[in-house]
Amino acid sequence: MSAMPHVLMYSTAVCPHCLRAEKLLQARGVVDIEKIRVDLDPERRTEMMEKTSRRTVPQIFIGDTHVGGCDDLVALDHAGKLLPLLSGERP
Repeated sequence: MSAMPHVLMYSTAVCPHCLRAEKLLQARGVVDIEKIRVDLDPERRTEMMEKTSRRTVPQIFIGDTHVGGCDDLVALDHAGKLLPLLSGERP
Protein backbone atom coordinates (compact mmCIF):
# COMPACT_ATOMS: atom_id res chain seq x y z
CA MET A 1 0.00 0.00 0.00
CA SER A 2 1.37 3.41 -0.93
CA ALA A 3 1.80 6.25 1.54
CA MET A 4 -1.31 8.23 2.35
CA PRO A 5 -1.47 11.46 0.32
CA HIS A 6 -1.34 14.85 2.00
CA VAL A 7 -4.75 16.01 3.27
CA LEU A 8 -5.41 19.74 3.44
CA MET A 9 -8.58 21.37 4.73
CA TYR A 10 -9.49 25.03 4.66
CA SER A 11 -11.67 25.64 7.72
CA THR A 12 -12.84 28.03 10.43
CA ALA A 13 -13.06 27.67 14.20
CA VAL A 14 -16.83 27.32 14.52
CA CYS A 15 -17.76 25.23 11.51
CA PRO A 16 -19.79 22.08 12.23
CA HIS A 17 -19.23 20.85 8.66
CA CYS A 18 -15.45 21.15 9.16
CA LEU A 19 -15.68 19.06 12.33
CA ARG A 20 -17.84 16.45 10.60
CA ALA A 21 -15.41 16.22 7.68
CA GLU A 22 -12.45 15.91 10.04
CA LYS A 23 -14.18 13.11 11.99
CA LEU A 24 -14.92 11.20 8.78
CA LEU A 25 -11.33 11.55 7.57
CA GLN A 26 -10.05 10.34 10.94
CA ALA A 27 -12.47 7.40 10.85
CA ARG A 28 -10.95 6.46 7.48
CA GLY A 29 -7.44 6.44 8.90
CA VAL A 30 -6.20 9.96 8.28
CA VAL A 31 -4.00 10.97 11.21
CA ASP A 32 -2.58 14.23 9.88
CA ILE A 33 -4.80 16.92 8.40
CA GLU A 34 -3.22 20.24 7.52
CA LYS A 35 -5.83 22.79 8.55
CA ILE A 36 -5.76 26.33 7.21
CA ARG A 37 -7.91 28.66 9.29
CA VAL A 38 -9.36 31.17 6.84
CA ASP A 39 -11.10 33.00 9.69
CA LEU A 40 -7.68 33.93 11.10
CA ASP A 41 -6.02 34.76 7.78
CA PRO A 42 -8.20 36.49 5.14
CA GLU A 43 -5.44 36.08 2.53
CA ARG A 44 -5.76 32.31 2.85
CA ARG A 45 -9.53 32.61 2.17
CA THR A 46 -8.67 34.46 -1.03
CA GLU A 47 -6.21 31.68 -1.88
CA MET A 48 -8.91 29.06 -1.21
CA MET A 49 -11.40 30.87 -3.43
CA GLU A 50 -8.86 31.15 -6.25
CA LYS A 51 -8.07 27.41 -6.03
CA THR A 52 -11.66 26.17 -5.67
CA SER A 53 -14.01 28.93 -6.93
CA ARG A 54 -15.93 28.37 -3.67
CA ARG A 55 -16.42 30.61 -0.63
CA THR A 56 -17.62 28.05 1.90
CA VAL A 57 -15.62 25.87 4.27
CA PRO A 58 -14.50 23.23 4.51
CA GLN A 59 -12.67 22.87 1.23
CA ILE A 60 -10.76 19.61 1.24
CA PHE A 61 -7.84 18.47 -0.85
CA ILE A 62 -6.50 14.91 -0.84
CA GLY A 63 -3.18 15.03 -2.62
CA ASP A 64 -3.76 17.11 -5.75
CA THR A 65 -7.48 16.26 -5.85
CA HIS A 66 -9.98 18.92 -4.74
CA VAL A 67 -12.68 16.84 -3.06
CA GLY A 68 -14.90 19.83 -2.24
CA GLY A 69 -16.83 20.37 0.97
CA CYS A 70 -18.19 18.08 3.66
CA ASP A 71 -21.17 16.88 1.62
CA ASP A 72 -18.82 16.08 -1.28
CA LEU A 73 -16.55 14.13 1.09
CA VAL A 74 -19.49 12.14 2.50
CA ALA A 75 -20.77 11.40 -1.02
CA LEU A 76 -17.29 10.23 -2.06
CA ASP A 77 -17.21 7.93 0.96
CA HIS A 78 -20.70 6.53 0.28
CA ALA A 79 -19.69 5.87 -3.33
CA GLY A 80 -16.75 3.80 -2.08
CA LYS A 81 -14.21 6.19 -3.59
CA LEU A 82 -12.76 7.86 -0.49
CA LEU A 83 -10.60 4.97 0.74
CA PRO A 84 -9.03 4.37 -2.70
CA LEU A 85 -8.25 8.09 -2.94
CA LEU A 86 -6.71 8.02 0.54
CA SER A 87 -4.61 5.01 -0.49
CA GLY A 88 -3.11 7.06 -3.30
CA GLU A 89 -5.24 5.97 -6.23
CA ARG A 90 -6.26 8.60 -8.76
CA PRO A 91 -10.00 9.34 -8.98
